[in-house]
Amino acid sequence: MFGTQTRDVADDFKSSRRTLWNTPTASMPATTHTIRYNTGKKSLFNARLMSVRFEDLYGFMVEGNVDDVNVLNEVRERIREQGRVWWALEANKGANWYLQPKISSNEGVISVTSLKLSVLTNTITLRRLIRKGVPPVLRPKVWLSVSGAAKKRSTVPETYYDELIRATEGKTTPATRQIDHDLPRTFPCHPWLNSEEGQASLRRVLVGYSFRDSEVGYCQGLNYVAALLLLVMKTEEDAFWMLAVLLENVLVSDCYTDTLSGCHVEQRVFKDLLAKKCPRIADHLEAMGFDVSLVTTEWFLCLFSKSLPSETTLRVWDVLFNEGAKVLFHVALAIFKMREDDLLRIQHIGDVIDILQTTTHHLYDPDELLTFAFDKIGSMTTNTITKERKKQETVVMAELDKRIRRLSSLKMDG
Repeated sequence: MFGTQTRDVADDFKSSRRTLWNTPTASMPATTHTIRYNTGKKSLFNARLMSVRFEDLYGFMVEGNVDDVNVLNEVRERIREQGRVWWALEANKGANWYLQPKISSNEGVISVTSLKLSVLTNTITLRRLIRKGVPPVLRPKVWLSVSGAAKKRSTVPETYYDELIRATEGKTTPATRQIDHDLPRTFPCHPWLNSEEGQASLRRVLVGYSFRDSEVGYCQGLNYVAALLLLVMKTEEDAFWMLAVLLENVLVSDCYTDTLSGCHVEQRVFKDLLAKKCPRIADHLEAMGFDVSLVTTEWFLCLFSKSLPSETTLRVWDVLFNEGAKVLFHVALAIFKMREDDLLRIQHIGDVIDILQTTTHHLYDPDELLTFAFDKIGSMTTNTITKERKKQETVVMAELDKRIRRLSSLKMDG
């Protein structure tokens, strides 16, 4: 782990606390911004084939059909409505009621009752509120609090991140070389992330973390996660601490190490859960010889950031940072469950991949996905998943050990 440096940060070093980019106002093409396409039965098919391009809330260019546009219009209205709920609570309880301690007077003595969000994350009220979506403008401070990132950052000097970045400048490692290779391929269609400034910011966050935790270093997939964190958090330092708490506290350990052992464990756990929660799908896919990890590995490594539309991904992350990694299983199972009838009809492996990719790319309604994830899939406790992980970890580690011995034997023979 990186130790804090004693030298001063140079005066000309740009502070990582500055705002990196501004979220554009949610925009749509002039012809589709507020239009609801009401088509008769004869023209409905043709209307659905119409392709439109528009910029989403986080600056991604999206191409979809008219149905997608209508769904997005409805989703944006729900975002505004949910924002009014949060503002009403702040007006009633006080600004940042979920973050600040409550000051009360008891017989002339001021006492402090903690109402920090980290204490309230298990309450039904807050859980329901977050499952319905955190307003984009509140996401940075809410995520920092519910995830534990703010607490983690408070344990080190304020200059930690700046000194870390300063200490890593000019250093080359296998991790930095892979990061440099992946930067141009990380959401290349996003104007800021594809800019010199955006890639430099993303590089500092990824390189910084690779030095903070050399065991993880860097793994492909983290570039997409860190990029989306930058767009949401607005500052490099906040994005860095969200990445740190994600890898060190929220997700299962060893997901991003060289062996990907944690990821292999999660895939085995998911297969077991699919068999329990969606037995017909699991049996059908097994009979076809389809390995679900062909699709779900990327979902878990990239936390759906490469698969789902940005706002849907961030709604998943709202719940992920509040409730933990079990949310990934809920969401992955929901995607399969939503297309159960279609999956049961097909007989070719390629069709399975096409259906799942098409489904995820057009899941513009996060409420539809999360309703399936939590209401249709049913309860899954963290303890249940933890027990399943321990069982699968033994199998995975035995397989990895066998593979290492085989490779060693081949090297000796060579």
